[in-house]
Amino acid sequence: MSKLKSLGLAFALLLLCSHSTFAADPIDINSADAKTLAAAISGVGIKRAEAIIAYRSQHGPFQSVDELSKVRGVGKKTVDKSRENLAAK
Repeated sequence: MSKLKSLGLAFALLLLCSHSTFAADPIDINSADAKTLAAAISGVGIKRAEAIIAYRSQHGPFQSVDELSKVRGVGKKTVDKSRENLAAK
């Protein structure tokens, strides 16, 4: 096998592997637990994730990802950084 074919094959395998990493379904902010929220939202730790769950319990399900910014300590920039990882189902 030529070096060019080997390189092409290696590149194709790399793309296949990376696709599964980046193509994960967004997490549902209305059903996720604190650990999952903390992992999915950049800049949010377990305490802030617990605050998101408390807000959700008091006010009902989020109608959109943007509503996360209503939670104290979660700003629009935080939401924007992780928007692609989140969904309000």
